[in-house]
Amino acid sequence: MAEAFDALIVGGGAAGLMCALTAGRRGRRVLVVEHANRVGKKILMSGGGRCNFTNLGAGPDNYLSANPHYCKSALARYTPWDFVAMVERHRIAYHEKELGQLFCDESSKLIVRMLLEECAAAGVRIEVGCGVERVRHGPGGFHLDTARGVFSAPALVVATGGLSIPSMGATGFGYDIARQFGLNVLPTRAGLVPLTLSGKHAERFHDLSGVAFPVEARCNGQSFRNRMLITHRGVSGPAILQISSYWQPGDDLRLDLLPAVDAFDWLRQQQAARPAAELKTVLADALPRRFAQRLCEVWLPNRPMRQFREAELRGIAAQLADWPLVASGTEGYRTAEVTLGGVDTDELSSSTMMARRVPGLFFIGEVVDVTGWLGGYNFQWAWASGHAAGEAL
Repeated sequence: MAEAFDALIVGGGAAGLMCALTAGRRGRRVLVVEHANRVGKKILMSGGGRCNFTNLGAGPDNYLSANPHYCKSALARYTPWDFVAMVERHRIAYHEKELGQLFCDESSKLIVRMLLEECAAAGVRIEVGCGVERVRHGPGGFHLDTARGVFSAPALVVATGGLSIPSMGATGFGYDIARQFGLNVLPTRAGLVPLTLSGKHAERFHDLSGVAFPVEARCNGQSFRNRMLITHRGVSGPAILQISSYWQPGDDLRLDLLPAVDAFDWLRQQQAARPAAELKTVLADALPRRFAQRLCEVWLPNRPMRQFREAELRGIAAQLADWPLVASGTEGYRTAEVTLGGVDTDELSSSTMMARRVPGLFFIGEVVDVTGWLGGYNFQWAWASGHAAGEAL
């Protein structure tokens, strides 16, 4: 005999918990089933354990989707300030780090505890270590066959996340459910992920691992100005993670190595002020010394500044401002923060997150083809989409 609820939520992450507490507050009997041994694992690890729980500037332009308009409704109806109000109500201290990013002063555990307290107050039941063996749809609505028995409800919310970080239990189960009910799933790939280098490109960088500095990364009409980190396998850092979501193998990727200055004007000033200094010495004032030396060993001529003609300085400046980075691939889902692609938004209502052709079936959070930038945007999508579905249950 199945145990009956008003709504079943598969997945106890950010989106699932937000959906549960929203529906629970409205008097719905809600069950959250989570296959891992605890809820909110991605919340706990995020932001170095401090949880970058939202971004004050979150808006539709900060998201990638085959339909860029889809996220507008949910984001407009549950804003970063709505989540901040809950954080403040629970007396969780937080700070703005940079670019609108809000972090806990203490631990991300406080965000999970807050969500669990809200769920408890709303009468939500949560079952952890409860894998779903089968999803059925028939008389009485949706039925979940689980390790803890059979649960049924007229509404089923899929909040299973994407494929990112499989070591934390990520699977493609949500996509399988979508396909089971005839919904289109767009191709997925790793997003917010380090890029790898190979061949001579890797050889030129392999001994510079750990070197980091500000760049502006540009690809396919998008640009991000932030830090780049050279790693054993390639490049990472916020600027690279951001642009990785817009890059695919073969795409042209460029870096401005001196994003804060006009490279030509700066080189001319250096030439006038330090005519005897070599180019590598001058560049080491604006770039990490080891990287500046490598530039002059491989790509740029190194000689005293007085020996460069204006045309040569212009050429060097052009290279510094538009430096090609030839990446071979990404580190994949193992280290990716998010999954691009997923359940096609054309299949879902933008106001409720419900499947248009399957009444009672909802998809929220990362499993949907909406992917945010680095910096709290993906959590805000989780809160907003979870809230939208919770209001509709």
